[in-house]
Amino acid sequence: MGASIAEGHVPVMPKEVLEYLQPSGGGIFLDGTLGGAGHARLILEAAAPAGRLIGLDRDPAALGRARKLLADQGARVVLFHRNFAEMAQVAAELGIAGVDGILLDLGVSSYQLDEAERGFSFRSDAPLDMRMDPSVGSTAAEILESAEERELERIFRDFGEERFARRIARRVVEIRRTQPLRTTSELAELVRETVPGGKVPGRIHPATRVFQALRIFVNDELRHVEEGLRQAVDLLLPGGRLVVISFHSLEDRIVKHYFREEARGCICPPRVPRCVCGHLPRVELLTRRGVRPAAEEVEANSRSRSAVLRAVRRLPSS
Repeated sequence: MGASIAEGHVPVMPKEVLEYLQPSGGGIFLDGTLGGAGHARLILEAAAPAGRLIGLDRDPAALGRARKLLADQGARVVLFHRNFAEMAQVAAELGIAGVDGILLDLGVSSYQLDEAERGFSFRSDAPLDMRMDPSVGSTAAEILESAEERELERIFRDFGEERFARRIARRVVEIRRTQPLRTTSELAELVRETVPGGKVPGRIHPATRVFQALRIFVNDELRHVEEGLRQAVDLLLPGGRLVVISFHSLEDRIVKHYFREEARGCICPPRVPRCVCGHLPRVELLTRRGVRPAAEEVEANSRSRSAVLRAVRRLPSS
């Protein structure tokens, strides 16, 4: 969720990112989620004068902004309109066998939240799109119109951890029989009227989990996180570091479990008397527990409050 410092936005946990990534001159670094290019610029500054950066983003609008913001870096930067789960392919196209550091800043960028027409937020009325890459895939409105009730319930429950998933799914199906849900305001109001206590003012809007669930489903985010983590560890050079910032429990759980598994030796089931898997640790955990932003940062940037940072270092012998 990093953003351009020059345009009044700040990247999340900037000091912590640099502390755990440790960019230096001469290295090659990959930012798989450019967003507003705030982290990318910090990495390039820390890796000056010879460090290079490969930047990826699936959002063409974000990529266009990043190109302008990083134009002064010249040949030190190469940018691609790609999902971070395609980093291995990008590296192969560049003829790069490995990199010294990778950053994945998951979730929705500040720009995407602030652009009402993208449909990520219920703060303003807009079409229910929610695609990070508007050129591919189905919109959230199309999912709400075509998915069966049980599928909608699964989406809301599994991707939003919404306790009233069944009730909301049933109401969506009832409403769409006469009028399809097309806008963020329509969906937010439906949820507010459907869930118990939804009309009572609270710190968290009752539609928050439903919007999260639809966004994750529309963009296939969790599958990309799993694939991106695997490719990232494969791509790290010995001693290279991977830093991941998550913004909700589903993402963080995937990151935590994958890092722990890659840091372990044998992964055979407990009932197996002798190791038959041959699995060796590939990484060292740099963060035993997730690192959270300091209170001062949360106060200055409320969007950082749910951020959790985890990091690993590729072992030399792996």
